[in-house]
Amino acid sequence: MPQYKQPISALIVIHTRALEVLLLERADSPGYWQSVTGSRDGEESLRETAIREVGEETGLDATRYVLTDWQMQNVYDIYPQWQHRYPPGATRNTEHVFGLQLPQPLAVQLAPREHLSYQWLPWDEAADKVFSPSNRAAILQLPERVKRVR
Repeated sequence: MPQYKQPISALIVIHTRALEVLLLERADSPGYWQSVTGSRDGEESLRETAIREVGEETGLDATRYVLTDWQMQNVYDIYPQWQHRYPPGATRNTEHVFGLQLPQPLAVQLAPREHLSYQWLPWDEAADKVFSPSNRAAILQLPERVKRVR
């Protein structure tokens, strides 16, 4: 029986107080940049999903930094090229947005099957570089979100 992804995911914008944003380049679509993202496993909480995905995709322990649930959800159509990963009939995904604030840009350890490279960019450049509209919208909120954490 195929193992499908749940159409529930977490998007984690990893950033610094100086509004530098970590982006990852997808291995399955070179040239496509994004924040950390991934589907919920089993019955884990969305916070647990965020912590696990950050660990899997960057090697960072999110529990050591300021992880904030932005209480923001995006519902979007699943891209056709990734539809086969979801149960038959699932066409939309609900993405829950988190922010992870680090003290400064850190080197990360990529999962080679998922990402080719990473870079830290100023928030406005990062927003222009990501392919996902919901990822872009989240990054554009970063200046206001960081003010609340300070």
